[in-house]
Amino acid sequence: MRSAHGHRKMGWYDPARLLATWFGSGLLPGAPGTWGSLAALPFAAVILWIGGSALLLVASTLVFLIGIWASNRYAESIGKKDPGAVVIDEVAGQWLALTPVCLEPVGFLVGFALFRTFDILKTWPANWLERSLPGGLGIMSDDMVAGFYSAIGTVLLLDLFGIAKCWTVTF
Repeated sequence: MRSAHGHRKMGWYDPARLLATWFGSGLLPGAPGTWGSLAALPFAAVILWIGGSALLLVASTLVFLIGIWASNRYAESIGKKDPGAVVIDEVAGQWLALTPVCLEPVGFLVGFALFRTFDILKTWPANWLERSLPGGLGIMSDDMVAGFYSAIGTVLLLDLFGIAKCWTVTF
């Protein structure tokens, strides 16, 4: 089935749509990126509990790779370059941002706040990647940069205030 614009329509049950919108969280009203980041938190907690920071890093990488496919397919189906409803990029980036934290609320709060800030600001090279890379790769890459910056910022802030974290940066 095709839309009025000639794009293949997806059912709500389509795996690419479910993943791209992170099980519908990106379809909630208001700020889809924030909803997607919030929806990523419980999954991150479970992954950290099961396998620690290393498993969360692996999971972030896998979601990044799957997200390239899912976000590209979803974007093509609705005829938009970077639809707001696509939040799997926030999930991958948010998980990356949380890799330095242990299972404790302050680390999650700091990692969440920094990730949302860097995701909104689109600090270089995130802004360039989003504009320059095609399809799903462009959709996903800027959030990984935001996640990377956030992970470093989280370590530094938690260090500054003497709050527990699961890994540190030494200079």
